[in-house]
Amino acid sequence: MRRLLYLLPVGLFVVLALYFAWALRPGHDPRVLPSALIDKEAPAFELAALSGTGTLSRDGLRGQPVVINFFASWCAPCRIEHPVLMRLAKQEKIPLYGIAYKDKPEDSTRFLSQFGDPYRSIGVDRDGRTGLDFGAYGVPETYVLDANGRVRKRFVGPLSVETVERELLPLLRTLAGS
Repeated sequence: MRRLLYLLPVGLFVVLALYFAWALRPGHDPRVLPSALIDKEAPAFELAALSGTGTLSRDGLRGQPVVINFFASWCAPCRIEHPVLMRLAKQEKIPLYGIAYKDKPEDSTRFLSQFGDPYRSIGVDRDGRTGLDFGAYGVPETYVLDANGRVRKRFVGPLSVETVERELLPLLRTLAGS
């Protein structure tokens, strides 16, 4: 019995070593968080528009590939990502829609007035229910939906120019059939 007690630390060390070897294996990106929604229909949602008139809904976005970006005025990484979104909206003219996640409408409006508004329309997810339905861990998070409303890609964290060029734009071109 005493020998087993001496082997316990060795066993724990082996288990930890195997875990770290698995987590640090070549080609594994720990920043990639899987989404259960990939290739499934996006959750149904209908949010009041930030502008005060109309709504933003999943069914209203059908018919073309779209990009949905969850953001908030209180989110520091959202400020880092914002110039990339502005460039996308102006240069690439992609269908970019925003969801103000757990944010006061007046704060979202102030944020967009200060940094610019890249979105075609913005829904207000005041209680975070829509973000929760999408499986968002926080903000910013970006989802690409195909013309049928199915989730094709999820980007966790701020979009970078490299990510947009390497992943987002090619995916949108493929989904648009061009």
